[in-house]
Amino acid sequence: MSVVVLGQGGDSPFLTIPFFLSAVSAGFPSPAQDYVEKTLNLNELLIQHPSATYFVRAEGDSMQGAGIFSGDVLVVDRSLQARNGDIVIASIDGDLTVKKLELSSVCRLLPCNPDYSPIVISTEEALELFGVVTNVIHSFR
Repeated sequence: MSVVVLGQGGDSPFLTIPFFLSAVSAGFPSPAQDYVEKTLNLNELLIQHPSATYFVRAEGDSMQGAGIFSGDVLVVDRSLQARNGDIVIASIDGDLTVKKLELSSVCRLLPCNPDYSPIVISTEEALELFGVVTNVIHSFR
């Protein structure tokens, strides 16, 4: 799965969107409540470090098992130290990809689709991490 850089977070205009107090049941329906708790700022919800955040669009199907589908927008934070198990944006010899980071006796980038093989990072390859994926924006339409 490759990535296409969309832009960088930062000072975005404040957009107020209603945020309802009652949760929506994913099981049995519950009675709806007609009042709003507060407004929801998506920048506050999705971006912890605005000056270190950027967005990329995922392309391909290697990360479907992680809930990342082709066309999804990924929120990426460059300020976070990547840890074992994080989904990261990585460059291997200049090629960008999004994969799950495995730090064990061997460093590997793992796809989340059994149709793809892990990428083992050898000492000869140049691996550069471009940030940790913190959120996925997935459209149903």
